[in-house]
Amino acid sequence: MTFDFSRCLPELAGRGLLPASYRSAFVVGSLARGWANAASDVDIYVVGDTPWSGAASAAFRVSLGHPEVATDSWYTDDRRWELKYWTTGQLAEVLDKVSWDSFETALPIGQLLGRDEEQLLERLLFCRPLDGEQWVEEQRKLIRASAFGASVVSYCLTNADDFVDDALGQLAEGDTTSAVLSARQAFGHAVDGLLASHGECNRLVKWRARRMLAACPKALPFERYWAVETMTDFDSAAPDVWVRDVVALCKSLSLEIEV
Repeated sequence: MTFDFSRCLPELAGRGLLPASYRSAFVVGSLARGWANAASDVDIYVVGDTPWSGAASAAFRVSLGHPEVATDSWYTDDRRWELKYWTTGQLAEVLDKVSWDSFETALPIGQLLGRDEEQLLERLLFCRPLDGEQWVEEQRKLIRASAFGASVVSYCLTNADDFVDDALGQLAEGDTTSAVLSARQAFGHAVDGLLASHGECNRLVKWRARRMLAACPKALPFERYWAVETMTDFDSAAPDVWVRDVVALCKSLSLEIEV
């Protein structure tokens, strides 16, 4: 689908939602990546040096020095728009959480960052700048130089290994139904780890196939990925065969991925 991004800033300004001064405004999510459909939201982030002081319909909390991110939402032409206001200070704190020193503590990404903080970094890497493009490029360099990607990879591989162990243990006890579900979980985490090693750190399952097509990892051709994701080769009469095949694939992927 096509979308006129030039209408975004006038839309914000017309609603009194655009700060007088800010570092950047950018569209994020599926629309920014060209993956949107007619029902997709218009998600916009505005980043300024100071917190938003205007009217806002809501806010969510983050574990940062300034603990609130103001938000607003509305509908225009039957499409939902959502706006979030971040500050440069909040972003700097989030980046500090994923420094290489922090990575050495071996804490999982879920303990380093809240989901919204993780999403801020991931979305900055693939946003569509509306204003302040140079600032966005500077932040992208900082994110890529940080341990963010390595943290996501490490988290995914740890989870993949845990579910592999679960699947094998369940098979050993004859619990094949649970083993199938564990193998599916292991595969999902292994693929997410592989994609994160290629810079695709979004872990939303609904975009996994799109991320695979975007990254084209040599370690896992899309056809092979899709066959496992959709369980094309699964035989209900011999589920253990599928589980062992997926477990072997997960182990192979883990060896291919560099943290």
